Amino acid sequence: MTPNADVPEVLWQPEPGQVAGTRIEAFREWLRERQGVELADYDELWRFSVEHVPEFWAAVAEFSGVRWHEQPREVLSGAMPTAKWFEGGTLNYAEHALSPGVAGAAKADDELAVIFHREDGFAEQLTFGDLRAHVAAARAGLAALGVGKGDRVVALAPNCPQTLIAFLATASLGAIWSSCSPDFGIRAVSDRFTQIEPKVLVAVNGYAYNGRSFDVCDTVRLLQEQIPTLEATVLVNYAGEGTVEGAIDWSALLAEHCGGPLDYEPVDFAHPLWVLYSSGTTGLPKGIVQGHGGIVVEHLKALGLQSGLGPGERFFWFTTTGWMMWNFLVSGLTVGATIVLYDGSPGHPDLNVLWQLAQQHRISYFGTSAPFIQSCLKAGLKPAERYDLGALRALGSTGAPLSAEGFRWIADEIGPSVQICSVSGGTDLCAAFVAAAPDVPVWLGELSCRALGAAVAAFDEKGEPVVEEVGELVITEPMPSMPVYFWADPDGSRLREAYFEMYPGVWRHGDWIKITRRGSAVIYGRSDSTLNRGGVRMGTAEFYRVVEAFDEVADSLVVDTSAVGNEDGRLLCFLVIAPGATLAEIEPELRKQLRSALSPRHVPDRFVVVAEIPRTLNGKKCEVPVKKILSGVAPERAVSKDALANPAALTPFVELAVE
Repeated sequence: MTPNADVPEVLWQPEPGQVAGTRIEAFREWLRERQGVELADYDELWRFSVEHVPEFWAAVAEFSGVRWHEQPREVLSGAMPTAKWFEGGTLNYAEHALSPGVAGAAKADDELAVIFHREDGFAEQLTFGDLRAHVAAARAGLAALGVGKGDRVVALAPNCPQTLIAFLATASLGAIWSSCSPDFGIRAVSDRFTQIEPKVLVAVNGYAYNGRSFDVCDTVRLLQEQIPTLEATVLVNYAGEGTVEGAIDWSALLAEHCGGPLDYEPVDFAHPLWVLYSSGTTGLPKGIVQGHGGIVVEHLKALGLQSGLGPGERFFWFTTTGWMMWNFLVSGLTVGATIVLYDGSPGHPDLNVLWQLAQQHRISYFGTSAPFIQSCLKAGLKPAERYDLGALRALGSTGAPLSAEGFRWIADEIGPSVQICSVSGGTDLCAAFVAAAPDVPVWLGELSCRALGAAVAAFDEKGEPVVEEVGELVITEPMPSMPVYFWADPDGSRLREAYFEMYPGVWRHGDWIKITRRGSAVIYGRSDSTLNRGGVRMGTAEFYRVVEAFDEVADSLVVDTSAVGNEDGRLLCFLVIAPGATLAEIEPELRKQLRSALSPRHVPDRFVVVAEIPRTLNGKKCEVPVKKILSGVAPERAVSKDALANPAALTPFVELAVE
């Protein structure tokens, strides 16, 4: 049989018999035995999940052992954007993270729950017994400070056990959590926290990153001044010797309240669990509110079924507390996995540090970002040669489209037996809706499948679904973890504008996607930063795959100014050049490769060398704000500098706009 030239190479597929032991196969058997639903493979299960939406999510909840205090009256009522899930049902997220029995996990007192490692070598481990005791003490401490159901607790803290404990204690009370990484600037933190009017601030006194120590006590003092609703500040002595006058010591608070029972406040399915935030590049960050129940059932599905995680697994994702992947990572506790927390730079002292972590702690599911993989590739790393990665079975990648070269590097340098789980989703749902599964192959350069319960489609310009064509990524059926609401949006108008304006009743996510006949997918970047040259549209991810394949290119940004209503606009490519290279040396070959790989229309009018590419606090390239600046929009209207990790990087773009 001649291979189909249009089908990419298969880099990974489950071994014969490997699927039989997975939780997703157990779920299919459960559906067959309990409900008489025969589903032969992943594709049939996915179709069932999006064609029988209430039945699917009710099955996930029952199969996973969701702990109801009051049973729901109805699984789903209404449609997007006002769909209601499991009305009448009460539960608590923290109970699912800490209590035995959920998702078949024993979570015995002596089972390992948390492995923590800091870049300066400090390490700590907590069993489930330890974690429950700490959360009980923190819960009692917060309650003594007046925190109750519906109150807000915010944290300026890194990815460490104290942050996890404070979050679970907050959730157990039915209070609402929100966190920022301590490397965020004061304005960025204040813009997020002030709007939700918190009662308590939990903060560290300092943190370590890239071989340096940073004191954040001044930031904590400024937050105390700028957040008028604060009634207490709890300070964790984490790194350094800094103190804040009037702050309560974290260790003392827990010691004072240790030994008490761990209770869980039953809350409605839609009761707010946490507030996440939009990037805030063009205004005040939107507070995205997600509910206890929606996150519980979504993460039980995503982690247990989609990712195959459970007891005995060690789950790691490199993240900070300002990115939704932290929230996703800590939910590994719900399925009984041991979560591995790392605080520090992924490049200190060099890019091997996380691979060494994978060896040291026998990580089985290793999550990171596509830019990190690209950096390892360019640095010529060979982790499998240097480290024992025998425990590793899956490698997750998100944050940006993973290039075909990135897929190849993982297969060659991490190992062909490691499943490549390139996933795409969003803070908006705290979930992936294009993902991987234990029973679906990995094709070179493609995301393996649409996630269970995610009715993902590509819409053409007429709003019709297309296959094997690039279109707008939409979700046509509701999902439980969709936002309960936006903070300070009482009539829902801002939420509708964000997702439902283009296609009423259909969620438009803002990415450009192609769904293949096999059910796999390719993400091409943000649809609002599309390169539209002579009527030929192309995603920026395709452009970056070509340009950033050059060893001499450390980073890049492409902007099509004609896409802002100027038909005579230019295609501009900004490059960060690697040390020792020059634009003159590489420009001819860049032009040649872009012409060959993309089209003559997609060869830039001009290449411009810059020191760095402006990125958001979560590392996203600022394509749209730069496009606006270059098209004449005043910089202060195009982007909020406080939403940027490196605001000085905007300077050359502002200067170019006035040439």
